[in-house]
Amino acid sequence: MALQANIYKRIFHFSFDARTSRGAMKEKVSWFIKIHDKAAPEISGIGECGPLPGLSPDHLPELNEILESIVNRFNVKALPIPQFTSLNDVNAFVLEVLGHDIVNYPSIRFAFETALLDLGNGGNKIIFDNTFINGAPIPINGLIWMGGLDFMLQQIEIKIRDGFRCMKLKVGGINFEKECDVLQYIRRKYFRENITIRVDANGAFKPADTLYKLNELAKYDVHSIEQPIKPGLSEMEELCRISPVPIALDEELIGVNKTEEKENLLKRLRPAYIILKPMLHGGLYSCKEWVQLAEKQNIGWWVTSALESNVGLNAIAQFTAQYPISLPQGLGTGMLYNDNIDSPLLVDNGFLLFQQGLSWAEV
Repeated sequence: MALQANIYKRIFHFSFDARTSRGAMKEKVSWFIKIHDKAAPEISGIGECGPLPGLSPDHLPELNEILESIVNRFNVKALPIPQFTSLNDVNAFVLEVLGHDIVNYPSIRFAFETALLDLGNGGNKIIFDNTFINGAPIPINGLIWMGGLDFMLQQIEIKIRDGFRCMKLKVGGINFEKECDVLQYIRRKYFRENITIRVDANGAFKPADTLYKLNELAKYDVHSIEQPIKPGLSEMEELCRISPVPIALDEELIGVNKTEEKENLLKRLRPAYIILKPMLHGGLYSCKEWVQLAEKQNIGWWVTSALESNVGLNAIAQFTAQYPISLPQGLGTGMLYNDNIDSPLLVDNGFLLFQQGLSWAEV
């Protein structure tokens, strides 16, 4: 028998005003793709498509129609079900059935990859059968959202109390001097805890004053800065070369789909790190390719979720656990929503865990 895909839409509500340099968000929309074999409809795999406003290439007004068209294409063309347990096999199947233009829709590609891998592993939200689902924790950073000084300091207190030893702070949305005050506060109050500080500018710095800001940030022993200026600017190459704070590229990778283009970008810019988000950077297979190319050039990397629900977060965490993990990952977003999907995922003492024996809520 052949495969059948269906779409479900769901709106998640933040438990606070989630502010970035691109503005505040109160809710997040995701579409879920469920795939089953028509001969066994009781077993299904599920994947999440949740593009980010103002950032994802496939966050489009007509996305619902595009999704329906792609799902219809899948349902018409889908071949008899193979046993999908390999990401390489899933990638080949997706490109064959949906066409190579699916690379222009990274969140849709991610959803299909995840749903097919889940189905191939029995429909139990197991995307990769690895150490994570068997109890091995993944170290993660504590995400500090933009806001007033008191709000940010309160978040820091809570994260450190909860065992986090790596903090990621959004910068570029409030007064830069106040943001530096927050960094100084961390260094003075928690000097014994040896806290690692990452900052993420989301491209908010102006090229003319970026080097000044990077020199200021270096005073606080910042581990790295994500995307200090907007992607595509010529100044990025020199900044990667001379910055006193190691630069990690994020938005710069969006829309770079061909292997040769990826390799050329890394060779030209030579960042210290790249930050991989499957929902933005072409899906799981594309991120696998980014990892291979980065390691070939001795460029560090880590994986970050992009405001997915627990369904997407689970898939990204399992993908991450396919690799030896030496740095904290950006996977601590599972508690952002008041109405997230109940899951076995747990954040404990600065680690993300998959708790055996706990069940998933229905999507």
